Amino acid sequence: MSKRFYACVYGGASEHIDDVLKEDVKHLGKIIADERYSLVYGAGATGCMGAVARGVSENGGYVMGISPYFIRSFEEIFACDNTVMVDTMSERKTLMEKHADVFFIAPGGIGTMDEFFQVLTLKYLERLSAPIVVLNLNGFYDSLIKLIDDIVGLGAAKESLYDLFDVVTSVEDEKLIKILRDIKKAGLR
Repeated sequence: MSKRFYACVYGGASEHIDDVLKEDVKHLGKIIADERYSLVYGAGATGCMGAVARGVSENGGYVMGISPYFIRSFEEIFACDNTVMVDTMSERKTLMEKHADVFFIAPGGIGTMDEFFQVLTLKYLERLSAPIVVLNLNGFYDSLIKLIDDIVGLGAAKESLYDLFDVVTSVEDEKLIKILRDIKKAGLR
C-alpha cells in the first residue's frame, strides 16, 4: 500500500473572511486533491477551514478533521472522511503536526497565528522539517511578514528564520506546486 501524504491547512473558521480569499483557499483544496494529497485540518465547516475541506472533498480527496469536543459550541464540524475528536487544542495541534508533510497557513485569526508560530518554532528548534507555506493572498499577511521583519531587525530572531518558511501570493504559485511534488518525490515525512 502506498504512503498517504498529508497537507495540513491552518485557517480561520470565520465567515467574515472575504469571499475571494475563501474561493482561493477552496482552490487550494482542489490542488491538494489533484496532487493526490490528503487534507488534515481543524475540522471546521465554515470560513477558510470549510473552504479547503470542500475543495478537497469535491475533487475526490480524503479529508481528516481533528477537533476538540468543545469546539462545536463555536463552529460547525465538516463531514470529514475521518473526524478525530480530542480533549484539548494542544492535542489537536499535536495530531495535525504528526500527520503533516507540509503546512499551509491560510487566512485566519488568533488560532491560525498560534498554529503558525508553533510549527515555525518547532522547525526553528529542529523538531519538524516539513515545509511551511504562508498564503499571503491579497496581502492578508503583509502585517505578519512585517512583524517577522521587525523581530529579525530588532535582533530577537536570527535572519535564518526566513529560511524556515515560504510566502506565496497565489495558490497557483509554481513554488507551492513544486513543494508538493518534491515532497512526494523524496518520500519525505
